[in-house]
Amino acid sequence: MKRAMRRIIDRLRYYDIREYKPTQLYQPSNTLDVDTGWRGHELIVRDIVDRFRLKTESCLEFGVEFGYSSVVLSNFFDRVVGVDTFEGDIHSSRKVDHYDETRADLKRFDNIELYKMDYKEWMRRDNNRYDLIHVDIIHTYDDTFKCGLWSATRSTCTLFHDTESFREVKKAVVDIARVTKKTFYNYKPHYGLGILV
Repeated sequence: MKRAMRRIIDRLRYYDIREYKPTQLYQPSNTLDVDTGWRGHELIVRDIVDRFRLKTESCLEFGVEFGYSSVVLSNFFDRVVGVDTFEGDIHSSRKVDHYDETRADLKRFDNIELYKMDYKEWMRRDNNRYDLIHVDIIHTYDDTFKCGLWSATRSTCTLFHDTESFREVKKAVVDIARVTKKTFYNYKPHYGLGILV
């Protein structure tokens, strides 16, 4: 057990995961009243945009679910593109098609576009660059790594939800940081938010 812990600690030190400490908390004017594990992260989005001097023209989100994070991001980006199967996965609580429901809830936000498709299909079609990409898909190492690596090479900043609640997500982000030579900041509250810049 001690050897396993030492290997984990050595791995974390080697890849230098930096703790993200926001200097400001800001409540965006638009949010959505839905059940979400993302609640709390809305307070640090402006801090991320300001700290890393991100442009705010375009944002892509893999894993919309019910749209909470999409609406939060729409406060800061001119265009938010949301991609999801809207059918849940092995880690989600709801596993029925909820595209129409989510689309209706987000209808009043003119700068949000929703696309009902798998992240792999989207990646085959899209060659654009984005100012920020948010990855909150099935929480396996392989899926997070594939989607995250694509995202990190096509964005200035990539966010990964659930770095604290799913060990495989954090491990994938560590490896993406190593491959891309980007810095991995980790915000521990609210199930964790990885920030790769």
